[in-house]
Amino acid sequence: MDGQMDANSDLHAAALAYCDAVYFAKADVFEDLCHEKFQMTLIEDGAATFWDKASYLERVRGREPFPAPAAYDLLGMDSAGDEIARVHLTVDVPPLRYEDHLGFVRVNGSWKLLTKVFRVSARLSEE
Repeated sequence: MDGQMDANSDLHAAALAYCDAVYFAKADVFEDLCHEKFQMTLIEDGAATFWDKASYLERVRGREPFPAPAAYDLLGMDSAGDEIARVHLTVDVPPLRYEDHLGFVRVNGSWKLLTKVFRVSARLSEE
């Protein structure tokens, strides 16, 4: 049971690191957090757009961080054993709020982000 609690605590820490990295444009965090086979998918207007790790890091490096505090909400998190997990969250990237579904795998004791499927959930100026 302690191993599962540690895995969940580590997963929670990885999710928070992800949110801060998105909001504050921390490509170095993603360099470590993302699995080498990371795949990101944006669903928009019924179409899917895909990025790999290198493309995503380029996008993050290409923008400025937003002012503190970071705006995000962890909506759900669960793991299957110590091997796979998912996190559901929202994170603001002004002027948009994104809803993310993240898939993690445990590699050498660390959670690595393998998949990200996301969509725009709100335009912040419309709230």
